Amino acid sequence: MRFLILFTTLMAGWLLMSGIYNGLLIGFGVASCLLCTWLSLRIGATDREGLPTHLFARLPAYLAWLIGEIVSSNIATAKIILRGTSDPEIFEVPANQATAAGLANYANSITLTPGTVTVDIDEAKTGPSRFLVHALHPQFGDDVRSGDMDKRNCALEGAGSGRSGKSGK
Repeated sequence: MRFLILFTTLMAGWLLMSGIYNGLLIGFGVASCLLCTWLSLRIGATDREGLPTHLFARLPAYLAWLIGEIVSSNIATAKIILRGTSDPEIFEVPANQATAAGLANYANSITLTPGTVTVDIDEAKTGPSRFLVHALHPQFGDDVRSGDMDKRNCALEGAGSGRSGKSGK
């Protein structure tokens, strides 16, 4: 079943990005996707973390929210740059995700949002992990410190409050 899900996902992505639909190119696409799917199975990359099918239902809502954050942060970043009012800061923020993939997703979500960059990840064995974040302006830092993105990443991961023993509140 995972073979079929992975192949279908890869093929859909290939077709969406290709833009050219003739027999030869579609044949190459099918061959490429079959090869990639077979190689993924051979190296064991289709487990729960490698192919997180449990996220598929929650992913569209998260992506819609993240795109909205990216757009609004782009506008705010442009205003700060044009006014010349940057006031950079570096701070730590807790990360309550349950898996390494969840931590990577949260760190990438912070970095994708203009005005903030995840500089370092301190992955703790117990208690919350910590991110070192650079923000162009304290407004962006306040957005990250509010914990909304952390909670949304935990919800995407299906982990509610993250690892046991963690508290981000």
